[in-house]
Amino acid sequence: MYAVVESSCIGCGSCEAVCPEVFRMNDEGLAEAYTNPVPAEKEESAKEAADICPVNAIVLD
Repeated sequence: MYAVVESSCIGCGSCEAVCPEVFRMNDEGLAEAYTNPVPAEKEESAKEAADICPVNAIVLD
């Protein structure tokens, strides 16, 4: 399962751009992982989203 550490998130939206099936921006403009567990066919793009996060706010929980 992926999780977003809200206190670290800067709201850049890169995770949503890479993997919108797992990540979205909430009403506060911060990312959230809304699909857990991640579907097997989206695991690679979810990992890519975590890897490109500029503040490492996405963690594998």
